[in-house]
Amino acid sequence: MQDQLWDVIAVVPASLEAEAAAELEAFGAQSLQTLRRAVRCRLDRAGFYRAHLQARLPFQLLRLLASFPCSSRAQLYGGVQQAADWQGWLPPQLSFRVEASGRAGELNHSHFTALEVKNALVDWQRQHCGQRSDVDLEDPDRVFHLHLGQGRQGPMASLYVAGSSSSLHRRGYRAAMGLAPLKENLAAGLMAITGWDGSVPLVDPFCGSATLLIEAVSRVLQRPPGLLPGAALEPAHHAQARRFSCLQWPDADLGLWRSEVVASAEQALAGSQQPLAPVIGLEQDPEVLEQARSNVAAAGLEAWIDLRPGDGCELMPPPGPGVLVCNPPYGERLGDEQALDALYHRFGRQLKDHCSGWSLWLLSGNAKLTRALGMKASRRVPVSNGGIDCRWLHYEIR
Repeated sequence: MQDQLWDVIAVVPASLEAEAAAELEAFGAQSLQTLRRAVRCRLDRAGFYRAHLQARLPFQLLRLLASFPCSSRAQLYGGVQQAADWQGWLPPQLSFRVEASGRAGELNHSHFTALEVKNALVDWQRQHCGQRSDVDLEDPDRVFHLHLGQGRQGPMASLYVAGSSSSLHRRGYRAAMGLAPLKENLAAGLMAITGWDGSVPLVDPFCGSATLLIEAVSRVLQRPPGLLPGAALEPAHHAQARRFSCLQWPDADLGLWRSEVVASAEQALAGSQQPLAPVIGLEQDPEVLEQARSNVAAAGLEAWIDLRPGDGCELMPPPGPGVLVCNPPYGERLGDEQALDALYHRFGRQLKDHCSGWSLWLLSGNAKLTRALGMKASRRVPVSNGGIDCRWLHYEIR
């Protein structure tokens, strides 16, 4: 008998919606629809669990609990209280957090909307349980998301529960970060766009915290981000996953979850046998280089990623062709523009002198600086990095 399909929203980085939809489809998602910074789909329970273990692009996976007409405070309050069996979904001993988005009727402020959802939940608990849950903004047991929008018959509210109480982009390997860190899921999406498959060398001349390299190698080796790093080094039935709040849901199937964990671990074990071309990262700052090495070690990838001290502007790559990727400073957070202009000019000269036949993917938040490279990009993918409008630029070096 086929499991029930759940309506799911995947919250993803801007401009990576198509890549996220393709990833979810591989996990069995149906009725896919790309939205702005989100993908709507339907997943069965196994696919939902699989996505938590293996998806690289979502910030969050939200399961729909209920939708109801809503254009007023009273409709919101009553609709939330009737949306689910709260005795099972939010017993008083569990903490929670509410997020809200959108607007409808008199509900035009997300903070007020979230507060009203919270009030509806704790009032229901007081009435039916005699006590209420604590609100925990940092590490709650449950995260609910209320979205207001326009339906076919008027304003509607959709109440979701998140499968994880923390953002899925936090893989757990990056306690140590450089000064301008790139989120792990954004790095994974950028590397997916490059098409690097491990058959040619990969070099990051300004590797920083090594996030691009870690995400690239993890993808090619099929390391599921939802598993703890040791899963690829031990028998699959011993594998352990990160903590996900969907395992505390009243309809959780722990046996099915365990089978998905084992299947993901078997995938990681098989992927670890795959040969890779050299993967090299250069970092000039000794402290940042040490941070990067800590991150690579925490990800369990020391055998595949070679981090070296060095100036990216003096790059001498291994025999190619190969792929260069980098997220160099671009003036918003690090350094001054005059010094950076000189850096980009030097880097461009080095590429043209020593990297002919290679391709370069560079994340830029400053078009003036990239002009100093003296090369013309063949592709520009708009992305947002830490609130900065950026472009993922592709160059063929000749």
